[in-house]
Amino acid sequence: MNVPLSAGAVAFVCLLTLAVGAFGLRVSRATSDFYVAGRTVTPFRNASAIGGEYLSAASFLGIAGLVYDRGVDMLWFPVGYTVGYVVLLVLVAAPLRRSGAYTLPDFAEARLESRRVRLVCSVLVVGIGWLYLLPQLAGAGITLALVTGAPLWLGGAVVTVVVVLSVAAGGMRSITLVQAMQYWLKLTAIAVPAFVLLAVWAQDGGPGPVADLAWRLPLAGPGDEHGLYRTYSLLLALALGTMGLPHVLVRFYTNPDGGGARRTTVTVIALLGAFYVFTPLYGVLGRTYLPSLPEGARVDSVTLRLPSEMLPGLGGELLTAVLAGGAFAAFLSTASGLTVSVTGVISQDLLRPVLARLSGGDHSEVRAFRLAAVLAAAVPYAVSPVIGDISLATMVGLAFAVAASTFAPLLVLGVWWPRLTTAGAAAGLVVGGVLATGAVTATLALGELGGWPGALLAQPGAWTVPVAAAVAVGVSLATPHRIPRGTGRTLARLHTPEGARART
Repeated sequence: MNVPLSAGAVAFVCLLTLAVGAFGLRVSRATSDFYVAGRTVTPFRNASAIGGEYLSAASFLGIAGLVYDRGVDMLWFPVGYTVGYVVLLVLVAAPLRRSGAYTLPDFAEARLESRRVRLVCSVLVVGIGWLYLLPQLAGAGITLALVTGAPLWLGGAVVTVVVVLSVAAGGMRSITLVQAMQYWLKLTAIAVPAFVLLAVWAQDGGPGPVADLAWRLPLAGPGDEHGLYRTYSLLLALALGTMGLPHVLVRFYTNPDGGGARRTTVTVIALLGAFYVFTPLYGVLGRTYLPSLPEGARVDSVTLRLPSEMLPGLGGELLTAVLAGGAFAAFLSTASGLTVSVTGVISQDLLRPVLARLSGGDHSEVRAFRLAAVLAAAVPYAVSPVIGDISLATMVGLAFAVAASTFAPLLVLGVWWPRLTTAGAAAGLVVGGVLATGAVTATLALGELGGWPGALLAQPGAWTVPVAAAVAVGVSLATPHRIPRGTGRTLARLHTPEGARART
């Protein structure tokens, strides 16, 4: 591979990210600019930013790797990623914006009038954010090592430094501009090489990859035939997990109103669909042109290896550089969104109270936000080596399972069920969090197991989500005296359109 070309593409993306982030410093002054971009982001720009942060390492590299390794049934991953926004649109997008909250813990406290529930949500936001950050940093290390020969730790270090500088510079207003730009950069970087490689494939006769579709397998682990369970459990986790991802939810607080939040969600679905047209092509083409990878190579690297294999010489090197730049844009944009969401929680619930005693006013809040940004990005980088050889898409799927098992029941019940109590919400969060985290920990520690134990641990969403929801409902029915006093008023605010509220 041409190291200068690929290194130059990565450097360009990093410098462009820093430049746009620095511009955000000029327009971010108030606390609301740092947390919710002043609540003035238009639906199209917000949708582009959501697409930028949502299309992560798992989307840019992981989907192709899974399709290459295990077959076209892995397309359930992008289907689930996209369906999640339909669920979000129908159930919570507009009410969440009308809540007036800055973060998910803010919403939980406003709805349930409980600092304890807020604390549980804060812990979960940080945990899910860090779990999701791990594959972004690992993917950056894989990409930089493959295209430049750099050590694996360097890619994650570059992403960590760039993200901290961007987030600390201008907060959410700055990151919104960065991520909107990065969506279109990623779409171009994945689409242009795909068209070129498809032309090469057609020139070579075309039918090879199509004939290879006989290798498709169910979504099953080694020595295990529980593919149907794994498929439905994955879809449930991805669809409901999208609703519970803190870095996705925080985006809806930046729209001007609930109608804008709905229009944002519809646009996001279209943007995600456009991107996912291209990623599986790399896996399918890889089955013909890269029937086997070098020993020790991860399947996530197939997208970056394919151009040089199909188009030797300068043309392939140029396409590899474009893909490397796009991949780094994916790592940076998703890591930025996750860091913003985790930073907001750490800042509000940990650092701000301390700094407020030293210097009051808006400046102490901004300072707390910037200090929290360093902590939010540095911790996952320090522990990123633990994920080993687990694929990027699998790792992200585990984060979705935890989000689906905790925040999805809280949001749906909190928005639509007036009998939800403080005790019920807390119990559902704790039970869902313990069960899903236990399954994730076992999967990371033991790897892929066979039989039902392996299926239930690797894809826990089908049983952890119903259990968490049932616990929340059951405890709420048993503790009717714990219904928050302001429930009726809060639900009216969540479900009353802004225009009707103004006329009233």
